[in-house]
Amino acid sequence: MSQQYKRIFAALDGGSTQRTVAERAIAIAENNGADILFGHVIDSVPYEANGVDFAALCEAGAERISIELADILDDARANPHVGSVDLKVAAGRINEALAEQLVEPYGPDLVICGERGLSNIRYAFVGSVSTFLIRNMDCDVLVLKQR
Repeated sequence: MSQQYKRIFAALDGGSTQRTVAERAIAIAENNGADILFGHVIDSVPYEANGVDFAALCEAGAERISIELADILDDARANPHVGSVDLKVAAGRINEALAEQLVEPYGPDLVICGERGLSNIRYAFVGSVSTFLIRNMDCDVLVLKQR
């Protein structure tokens, strides 16, 4: 079987789809012998006027995700069919930080994200990360539906 994906980026939302996204990324990585970068963006907008230490905020976010997904991350790192497994957390406006700080520097063949099921009103105001990724990434994007 030829390997279609070598580098997978899994966008973690810190919410209801995070575990599903991580599990699917690992399954695809295992089938392709691919590397995985798990990434999360802390929205800087609520903190911009407060002088928050974003480096410390990102470090705390990475720690939280590492604890929440410890079983999944440990299994992936121990899996001989999965390449490297990394986790990075960035801070900024979500779409821009996701693209510019995480996805584009990594250069994935596949981006996996979850769909959060925003109401039509909320979607009209804040948009959708999954829609942004589909429209702006130069690679395949897999959107996992919220169940």
